[in-house]
Amino acid sequence: MTMQPAQSGGRGKTEPGLKKRPEGWPVGSFNTYDEAQRAVDMLSDNEFPVAELTIVGVDLMEVEKVTGRLTWGRVLAGGAASGAWLGLFFGLVMGLVSDFWFSSLLTGLVMGVVFGTVLAAVPYWASRGKRDFTSATQIVAGRYDILCTPDRAREARDMIARDGVG
Repeated sequence: MTMQPAQSGGRGKTEPGLKKRPEGWPVGSFNTYDEAQRAVDMLSDNEFPVAELTIVGVDLMEVEKVTGRLTWGRVLAGGAASGAWLGLFFGLVMGLVSDFWFSSLLTGLVMGVVFGTVLAAVPYWASRGKRDFTSATQIVAGRYDILCTPDRAREARDMIARDGVG
């Protein structure tokens, strides 16, 4: 296996505001992040200078898991619930600094429910049914590579291969 350093494109210059691509030689490739993490942990346990390593997610994809249907009832209930929490917080704070703690708490709760409901309903109404579902989005990598500085890469690769991590 010939090891080639992962290069950052161009002439090594990084434009302001852009992050620098990771550099180093690949010393291991794993199907899951947990496997890559175990390999780095093993290297750490064997007193390898792990500050010279980088775990890189490769072949990234955005995965959006649809979790349910969005209805007016769910929108209004969710807005009211989140508004109620915020209203309770502000009502509690107002109650602590005034002599009318119960009425402050109740006022905060009612106002929170009203504002939360309105702030949830307006964007849903404005979307005109173009997104009537709820979802959770995450970034997933196809594999995880461990990169190492060139001067210690062979040692790291050999330790990973000898230990059989992954």
